[in-house]
Amino acid sequence: MSLKLSAENLAAYDNYHMPQDNKKTVVIVRQYDEERDKLAVEELEGQCDFGQRGQPSLFTDLMGDPISRIRNLPLHVMLVAECEEDREIVGIVRGCIKTVTRGNKGSTPCPVYIKIAYILGLRVSSHHRRLGIGTKLVEKLEEWSRNNGAKYAYMATDSNNEASIKLFTSKCNYVKFRTPSVLVQPLHAHNKSIASDIAIVRVSPQLSESFYRRIFANSEFFPKDINHILDNKLSFGTFMAVPKKTLLNWDPKSGSFPSTFAILSVWNTKDVYKLQVRGISPLKYACCLGTRVLDSWMPWLRVPSIPNIFKTFGFYLLYGIHMEGKDGPRLMKSLCNFAYNMGRNDRDCRLLVSEVGLDDPVGETIPRWNKFSWGDLWCMKKLEIGESPDDWVESRVSSSSVIFVDPRDF
Repeated sequence: MSLKLSAENLAAYDNYHMPQDNKKTVVIVRQYDEERDKLAVEELEGQCDFGQRGQPSLFTDLMGDPISRIRNLPLHVMLVAECEEDREIVGIVRGCIKTVTRGNKGSTPCPVYIKIAYILGLRVSSHHRRLGIGTKLVEKLEEWSRNNGAKYAYMATDSNNEASIKLFTSKCNYVKFRTPSVLVQPLHAHNKSIASDIAIVRVSPQLSESFYRRIFANSEFFPKDINHILDNKLSFGTFMAVPKKTLLNWDPKSGSFPSTFAILSVWNTKDVYKLQVRGISPLKYACCLGTRVLDSWMPWLRVPSIPNIFKTFGFYLLYGIHMEGKDGPRLMKSLCNFAYNMGRNDRDCRLLVSEVGLDDPVGETIPRWNKFSWGDLWCMKKLEIGESPDDWVESRVSSSSVIFVDPRDF
């Protein structure tokens, strides 16, 4: 549910002034009101494509629901910055709070949970940048997070997004914390094969929860409410790859792990928002179209075609990715091929996306196109006032190479 701000909290969201055209404009930061703000927020979002000037950009279509990206988290809020004089919406930011693991240095898999805020979707009108609006929005969201018990806050951005990194590290006192990799695989017209000696088993949400709580007990950012994710209508299920001969001696319902396996879950992000690549030259567009036509006409050639990402498209997010045993890498590749075939049969899905820790060995086994993939940067800040003997931010060194990526954050 989205918490309503109390009158006291609303009063705390004070006005501030910014210079513009030699006069002072009063800007109010307040909570998003769907009835009065929806159209203005959609217009602002449409102005904020991602990309460098003169280069292709990425447009996000929220499909008429400005809070779609945080709606599936139980505690969330969206703030808007509004000019008092003409009521123009000039900035927005979204945030949510959840309880996650912070990693455990002990040898016993006993998870250590902490309450944390996630900041996303910061946008400022191009006509009102460098005026402190972004900083003020972040500060107010931190205030809301602190009032709701969050001990830390973090954000994620492309490691090449200098403007966003500078805002958070230089002006809002965040520190660079983790550098996971976002791996993207385009979907072609042809299927991918799965080895004949490998079985793909669908795992129930209840059993998946049990498996994941054990697998990720010592990882970072594993959500305490994993059961709500697995039961969500956006979850396409959890799947495990095992050697077929294992099925003779292993019963998935027993709750025990086979000696070697790979596991992952699939999240239907395309029902939350869609993307579109803009600014491609006619020549590049024609070349991409040519690869698709060739792949469609002669799928046996397995041409690495470029999917139609120039119209709005969706993608599947792979999460909870893990493997064990000597056959783990081979099993994971077959499991990714299984997810690939799922997406290929969905006409609105164009990509498979996953995000893994920088040193997580599973990252080496996940198929990707390097030119579509990128390095991510997570920045974090301690919100709790006062010294702490065991500060997660100050420690910097991770107790695990594994970062659990919550699909609701993506």
